Amino acid sequence: MKSIRQLLRLVKINRVLHFYQLDKLVLADSKYAWLLWFNLLLPWNWRSCSQQERGVRIRLALEELGPIFIKFGQALSTRKDLLPHDISLELAKLQDDCPPFDEKHSIQIIEQGLKQSVDQAFATLNPVPIASASIAQVHEATLHNGTEVVVKVVRPDIKPVIEQDVAILFSLAKLLEAAVKIAKRLHPVEVVAEFEKTILDELDMIREAANAAQLKRNFENSDLLYVPDIYWSHTSESVMTMERIHGIRISETEKLIEAGIDLTDLSAKGVIIFFTQVFKHNFFHADMHPGNIFVLPDGRYAAIDFGIMGTLTPQDQRYLAENFLAFFNRDYLRVSELHIESEWVPKDTRVNELESAIRSVCEPIWDRPLKEISFGLVLMRLFQTARRFGMEVQPQLVLLQKTLLNIEGLGRQLDDELDLWDTAKPFLEDWMQERVGPKGLVKKVKANLPFWMEQAPEIPGLLFNSLDKLAHQGLNVQSEQVAKLERQIAQQNRQQRQRAWGFVLILFGLLLPIQSQYQEWIQMGLFIAGGLFLIKK
Repeated sequence: MKSIRQLLRLVKINRVLHFYQLDKLVLADSKYAWLLWFNLLLPWNWRSCSQQERGVRIRLALEELGPIFIKFGQALSTRKDLLPHDISLELAKLQDDCPPFDEKHSIQIIEQGLKQSVDQAFATLNPVPIASASIAQVHEATLHNGTEVVVKVVRPDIKPVIEQDVAILFSLAKLLEAAVKIAKRLHPVEVVAEFEKTILDELDMIREAANAAQLKRNFENSDLLYVPDIYWSHTSESVMTMERIHGIRISETEKLIEAGIDLTDLSAKGVIIFFTQVFKHNFFHADMHPGNIFVLPDGRYAAIDFGIMGTLTPQDQRYLAENFLAFFNRDYLRVSELHIESEWVPKDTRVNELESAIRSVCEPIWDRPLKEISFGLVLMRLFQTARRFGMEVQPQLVLLQKTLLNIEGLGRQLDDELDLWDTAKPFLEDWMQERVGPKGLVKKVKANLPFWMEQAPEIPGLLFNSLDKLAHQGLNVQSEQVAKLERQIAQQNRQQRQRAWGFVLILFGLLLPIQSQYQEWIQMGLFIAGGLFLIKK
């Protein structure tokens, strides 16, 4: 039965791909072009084909193939570093709206997930969903204490459907990679693998709830972003219960104006929220499209849907910040050096060739006013250029680029005069100062001091064990060797005293009460002196 369903699914996919001429788009100039003639012989393909533009045909085909292919198209639309502009533009129009599933199924999933009846769990629950997407649908409800909540319920039996369609996507990706030479540059198999991980993560409501809880802690008592409460007693792998938000969708600008919201201030807040998430918290909402963002009456942003979150390594954070700063200073040599230092491109890349390529791509951007320069497009162009030199774009960087483009789009929709650089530059400069200036050094010393103090008492024992081992290895050593050993012991003793002085100086720098404008520099001096004692031979 399963094999028959898979066969019927493959027939439908073949029929859709042929109707929208996607088979011709992929195979026409490949060694598998003969498959096009074979396709014409299949009776389900005996009809005239769509003659629309290629981007439109791809979008319509994905919509006809159903929710999983729509989700894949949405994920693919973020890969602007890989796709032609006309295709990525059409894929961005894909809507993840699906018919709701049966009310009985929804109640059954809630009761199985929460291990109690709906009446026990909620005072009221509207069985008719207020929103329905490919992975889950959402119901409005009330807890017994009167709190208004929304209940997100995963679609029944969605996982087997995802696994079947993802397996088909993998097969199509492998065929594409084998048939079309240029497809290897697009890395279709890797793209499908990224999509598989993302969509399977979205099935786990506990994971999404944990993401929301972390984001809420990061912005606790913030006047920028509000994250709704999660009700863990009413949450499981298939059900998530969250505080209901009453706000205005970020895309409804007329309602925002009527509510007295300052759109210019709101657009700047969006930029600050993004950079705070990426560079301060290193945990960012990676699905900030208009449907997931609301504005509260007090002017704060409110986010929902936490299935996709992004993180960066500390190295990626620093190199991204330096890249942005170097780009806006038109220091293309530094941009090139950063790409090589971070190993975004191979170490043997010629820095002058990469610099020339980056200059030729980025310099024309400066013909436009600064407020019109897109951060997201800058990042995308840098990635596109670097790919020619062997750069492999990491998934977290793709999520970052997607989120940045979303934030820019929202910001300029609210205020078309938004100068993103004017808002972001001070933030990046302050962040760099904290990372590489005196504050950064003090912070790192404070973070490592407990480990150093913990290891300090072990040093004499390690020295004794080493010396004891040396003593028992050579009972018949010559006098010269004995003298050498004595010198080593004396050197070990000196080093032990130096380390002790180093710890004292560092501890003194942390505890010394200094109330002056030179406090950080005095502390840094003591830390450097202590560090020199610690590393001195």
